[in-house]
Amino acid sequence: MDTIASFLTSDHRACDGEFANLENAVASQDWEESQKQLEKFSTDLNHHFSMEETVMFPAFEEVTGMTQGPTMVMRMEHSQMRTILEDLKADIEKKDKNHFFGVSESLMMLMQQHNMKEEQMLYAMADMHLGSLVSKVIEDMKAI
Repeated sequence: MDTIASFLTSDHRACDGEFANLENAVASQDWEESQKQLEKFSTDLNHHFSMEETVMFPAFEEVTGMTQGPTMVMRMEHSQMRTILEDLKADIEKKDKNHFFGVSESLMMLMQQHNMKEEQMLYAMADMHLGSLVSKVIEDMKAI
């Protein structure tokens, strides 16, 4: 049986791979490929956020009653990452490799810290508290 932790951690790794592809395209200054990779990464990252924000977080909050705790912090960090994605988009449009890598380093650090909090704390809490609902939550996330 899948767990929320295994399902969403696997998705983190897929997003990490897309991010590496994006950085490689920018490093080679292939701006057309960079744009494609940014669109792919952005789509995948926002899909991940959507699965959490529309399915897993509400289920966790309903079962635990915790609405001002870890899910609130994760939503705030998702918002920060969405803003950084816009900065990366502008850098690619301007073909500004140096600024892109300054901003992408900030995003990478934020993603690493964010993912660690989710993987080491929130996902385990969700699996524990959601119990018999885990399979349904995963299926609902897959349906997005």
